[in-house]
Amino acid sequence: MNEVRVLVVDDEALNLEILAGYFECIDEPAFSVLSSDGGEAAWQILRDPAQHFDVILLDRMMPELDGIGLLKRIKSEPRLVDIPVILQTAADSAEEIREGLEAGAYYYLTKPYRRDALLAIVQAAITDAKAHDSLRRRLHEHVSSLQFMTRGDFHIKTIEEAGQLAAFLALACPDADRAVLGISELLINAVEHGNLGLSYADKARLKREDSWQQEISRLLALAEHREKKVRVGFERRAEGIALHIEDEGQGFAWQDFLELCPERACDPNGRGIALARLMSFSSITYEGCGNIAIATISSETNTP
Repeated sequence: MNEVRVLVVDDEALNLEILAGYFECIDEPAFSVLSSDGGEAAWQILRDPAQHFDVILLDRMMPELDGIGLLKRIKSEPRLVDIPVILQTAADSAEEIREGLEAGAYYYLTKPYRRDALLAIVQAAITDAKAHDSLRRRLHEHVSSLQFMTRGDFHIKTIEEAGQLAAFLALACPDADRAVLGISELLINAVEHGNLGLSYADKARLKREDSWQQEISRLLALAEHREKKVRVGFERRAEGIALHIEDEGQGFAWQDFLELCPERACDPNGRGIALARLMSFSSITYEGCGNIAIATISSETNTP
């Protein structure tokens, strides 16, 4: 596996030393860590076109340019916008978590944390970034005439098919880059949590063990799941686009996942629905036992 480049930003020298030590003893993948002791110094590093990073570990509380300020700069720069940022914070309120989300930090570590928690979040951020990049590249594999599609009915069974259909449907939306991530999250949730019955705790454990993909493949091969489908409806209306996503599962307490709560912010999973609602859709509602998701994109703004 290629070397993973990490930028660590913290104004405390001891924290930088500890974090560098966490990465040193890992063989696969190999990490290359560059440290910065402040926001302005980190920004100068990031502005250097010769520098490339796969993930940024960023302290929230710093003098002069703090973590949120640097994060906003990163997300306003096209060359840097897709780098996943993990925010180190003592935040314990939904408001502070939401502030970070809106600035572009979708991964959190609450101090103090253990080495295994750090590595799980870093791995989740890198894996998600690669998946999102793959989804964006798929957008260009489809014809632009999908903007004229008014209605369609589809069904999928696997995680791979979820990604393919998400890229296909996104091209029928006003802003494909924003739409594709949200559509993908809802379709993957329908497969893994709906049809395959994986719980939140199951996925968290599998992600930490780096065995999520193997377990998904095993479950899909079982006779009890082999014929299960996720049914997807697309409809273009005067007021915007509506997606109807229905799985064959037992539903879930969806109300708990529309916002990213502090208790789950540091887990390697559990942010998909909240991010989809924030980034891609005007609204997400659930029907039935929670096995039907209705996601809309308003035509008034063309963006969430």
